[in-house]
Amino acid sequence: MATKPGILTEWPWASLGNFKYLVLAPFVGHSIYSFFISKEESQRDFSYIFILLYIVMRMVHHQMWISLSRYRSAKGDNRILDRSIEFDQVDRETNWDDQIIFNGVAFYIGYLKFSETHHLPLWRIDGIIITALIHTGPVEFLYYWIHRALHHHFLYSRYHSHHHSSIVTEPHTAVIHPFAEIVTYYTLFFIPLVTTILTGTASIASFVAYAIYIDFMNLMGHCNFELIPKWMFSIFPPLKYLIYTPSFHSLHHTQFRSNYSLFMPMYDYLYSTVDKSSDTLYEKSLERKAELPDVVHLTHLTTPESIYHLRLGFASLASNPHTSKWYFWLMSPVTLWSFFITWIYGHTFVVERNLFSNLKLQTWAIPKYSIQYFMQWQRDSINNLIEEAIMEADQKGVKVLSLGLLNQEKQVNNNGELYIRRHPKLKVKVVDGSSLAVAVVLNSIPKGTSRVVLRGRLSKVAYSIALTLCQGGTQVMIDGEEYKRLKALLNPEVATNLVPSKSYASKIWLVGDGLSEDEQLKAPKGTLFIPFSQFPPRKVRKDCFYFNTPAMNIPKHLENVDSCENWLPRRVMSAWRIAGILHAVEGWNEHECGNKMFDIQKVWKASLQHGFSPLTTPSAIEAEA
Repeated sequence: MATKPGILTEWPWASLGNFKYLVLAPFVGHSIYSFFISKEESQRDFSYIFILLYIVMRMVHHQMWISLSRYRSAKGDNRILDRSIEFDQVDRETNWDDQIIFNGVAFYIGYLKFSETHHLPLWRIDGIIITALIHTGPVEFLYYWIHRALHHHFLYSRYHSHHHSSIVTEPHTAVIHPFAEIVTYYTLFFIPLVTTILTGTASIASFVAYAIYIDFMNLMGHCNFELIPKWMFSIFPPLKYLIYTPSFHSLHHTQFRSNYSLFMPMYDYLYSTVDKSSDTLYEKSLERKAELPDVVHLTHLTTPESIYHLRLGFASLASNPHTSKWYFWLMSPVTLWSFFITWIYGHTFVVERNLFSNLKLQTWAIPKYSIQYFMQWQRDSINNLIEEAIMEADQKGVKVLSLGLLNQEKQVNNNGELYIRRHPKLKVKVVDGSSLAVAVVLNSIPKGTSRVVLRGRLSKVAYSIALTLCQGGTQVMIDGEEYKRLKALLNPEVATNLVPSKSYASKIWLVGDGLSEDEQLKAPKGTLFIPFSQFPPRKVRKDCFYFNTPAMNIPKHLENVDSCENWLPRRVMSAWRIAGILHAVEGWNEHECGNKMFDIQKVWKASLQHGFSPLTTPSAIEAEA
């Protein structure tokens, strides 16, 4: 929102929320009926039905750019600005599709009102030339002066300051403007299109080509990495007046009083408003190499729908905890396609970068879904991918690599021990984060608890929790073979606190993977389910409370956080991921994998000293409710 919002700031359909696409429904329905159902041949106009395809094309184009931009900025090569992007910017830019809806409505109304737009030819070269000439002349010229006017304090505070709230730009930033601004810009962009209609030179090709050009240049110019190669300007020097670069426009967002041009910098050169550092920043950005991280967190895809929640996926979904959306079924072909891609694509990819004090952090993802980790014939492939990632990190000088989710599964690699045995001279320290996960669970148990129920498939973390609780005098109720295994690890005096019981009387349940619905139904009303597993249990009871999987709030000085980690709330990080950061900042020069466990109190104190804080009971309950 602008600092002093002016008239026509809000979009007309803002109150509709996610139902705003209903604005297009009458037009879409009519166009489909006219083309596919109507018996009158004159009503079957490809130009009319093509508007819907055009809207979808624009949305796909936008998403391609945001995915590419986030991937490249996370890697770091050719990055322009190092400043952080936080949740407030993502929230501010969630309505990037409003201008596409507006464009669609305008095209539909134009088609219905003007017969000249009916049955347009597929191609006319004269219309394309006219469109190009009018854009280069009137459109670019008028935009330049309108843009300069928008930087006058009166208009800037009421309108344009909303756009400039984003210092580090992303492709979506390009179209984040108040409604009145968008109307002004589209009025300019419609000048070439209306001209070709009035002169009888319009074609589907000229409309589509101009739309693609505007989107391409607009989205490209708001990327936070440089991608225009230097050789283009060397071969044709005048090109610098006809095409801007992302670094050129980035300076407009950092300096504010220069580089006003739309896509063609010639008017900035003509009126002496080019920033003097434009060429320097351009060359510096092109020369910048990929960032070498200090800490890497290695994760993987979870459910097939998780591709949309990745930071490289839909920004609005990535910025909130994982939830299933009704419209995912519409994208099932894409979901299925992504699942097949994981069978053939064999390399990790960077999904996120963060900063913690002087440490550079990155998150890498294994292109495999959770279900594939339980397929015996996929184990070798997955282990090879993890091993390659560890060796790549070692080669790049990474200090610590933490294993997230099933990348540390005992049945897959025995909590990472497999790789340490294979490569005993590794410089990078491999961390499974079990010690901090244990500490988080222990500190989530309410004070004064005298007994707990332990259920689900037990893991390295669960065994350590049970041993620590028994040593501290808390009774741990457990049944089956796990009781015998745990008892064998305890001395006789401590073993008295391990109770072989199928009782469900306690209201404190420590639960892992495999917790059944029947078991949950047997828990007393008001039971606190505290997971010790990587994945949260399926919530069955509405009269009970479900904590987060082991996690902590992150400090303010952990920067560039604009997405959620799987199902966790904003600015909350899993214990396994935090453990890698602590390992590096504390300089602990040993692996934590296999059966190796660090001193739990030492790790817990280190996390608090570095600004991480435990989730309070209400926060945890609200996050999982």
